[in-house]
Amino acid sequence: MTRISQFLGGNRLMARVARSASWIVLGYGASQAIRLASNLILTRLLFPEAFGLMALVGVVTVGLTLFSDVGIAPSIAQSKRGDDPDFLNTAWTIQVIRGALLWIVACLLAYPIAAFYDQPELAQYLPIAALSLLIAGFNPTRIETAHRHLLMGRLTALDLLSQVIGIVIMILLAIALKSVAALAIGGVAGVAAKLMLTHFFLPGERNRFRLERPAFNELITFGKWIFLSTVFWFFASQGDKAILGKFLTLENLGIYNIGFFLASFPLLLGQNVTSRVMIPVYREGAAPARVQRLRYGLSSGLTGLLILMAFAGPWLVEVLYDARYLSSGAIVVVLSVGLIPQVIGMTYDQAALAAGDSRRFFVYNAIRSSLQVGLLLVGAFYAGLIGAVVGMSLSMVLAHFVLIWLARAHHVWDARHDMLFALLAVVAGGAAVWLHRDGIQAMILATG
Repeated sequence: MTRISQFLGGNRLMARVARSASWIVLGYGASQAIRLASNLILTRLLFPEAFGLMALVGVVTVGLTLFSDVGIAPSIAQSKRGDDPDFLNTAWTIQVIRGALLWIVACLLAYPIAAFYDQPELAQYLPIAALSLLIAGFNPTRIETAHRHLLMGRLTALDLLSQVIGIVIMILLAIALKSVAALAIGGVAGVAAKLMLTHFFLPGERNRFRLERPAFNELITFGKWIFLSTVFWFFASQGDKAILGKFLTLENLGIYNIGFFLASFPLLLGQNVTSRVMIPVYREGAAPARVQRLRYGLSSGLTGLLILMAFAGPWLVEVLYDARYLSSGAIVVVLSVGLIPQVIGMTYDQAALAAGDSRRFFVYNAIRSSLQVGLLLVGAFYAGLIGAVVGMSLSMVLAHFVLIWLARAHHVWDARHDMLFALLAVVAGGAAVWLHRDGIQAMILATG
């Protein structure tokens, strides 16, 4: 951590950033390792269709979460009242009410969603999985306070422990039931474990029901643009599965989901880091040179990981999974290359949130998700899975020009950085696709 802090510039803020980022990377790496281990076990206990079905369940539960997000976390992170008990209790009360409403809506949607995808089991498993939304509503705001002050050590440990508890229960149920129910119930168990652990082992005042009008008004005023942004963020993050669920069989959707799990690891790691550390960095006015070093460090590490996955993806799938999942290797290649444009601009959008500019943040997310859904749908219609992935990648390139508009408005755009990593993406990404062209062709035939 000391070396990272020196690289970033060595002042107190950057030392906290380095420490927090180190915990996030460590925690996320451990979390993904645990997920991978459980994934390897579960793919041998269950069948590919089970993962396809849970992908559709995830589309609905994540969709409900995003369609109702009023920005509690970024509100606490950026607000001057972010440590005020009345403000925090008001935020928690809104969060609890939202969680209860989400579970009710999920129950009401279960049958229509099952009919839309022609998968009757969704009507049974969706209300179970959606219990996680109800439970998560009671999570203490001490979680967000820890993020606000970049105090990640204990929170990371509690997150990992709750994940292990949920996965152990999931595996035991998979052995006993041999059913998708194991995945649904295990997911709920992990969320319940996190609630209990953070409630008892995170320091700070306990939350109480409270609705203070000024705090409520501030949360809603800031959150209205976040709400609209996350509506569009749903299409950006879950649109691929929602659309491919209509074009692919459950088996092929499950295979795609395995490939996406492996390829998206660097992207999701980057999103975890930037969403937690960049708002404090921008809010507290870090020197531009230090922000630039942080940006180059993140882009180098994440782009390098994506390129590594693009070259090693098929070999990794062959080593880790059985023959039923081999097509996932080519999916890892094309997805890893396609996600690089999103990584290049990852540090820019948080500048808008740090400045309270949730309107520009909304405009960017709206245009990006519209492009992504539109081009993904066109690609899937004309060329199946590979067309969808190419369409999604092209949308990220086009959306970057909107991100430049946002970054310029907040004086954080770095043209040299973008051009350097774009060139790296073209050269290295093109080489990976060329190297694995036979496997990609075989995947196209297998999933077409």
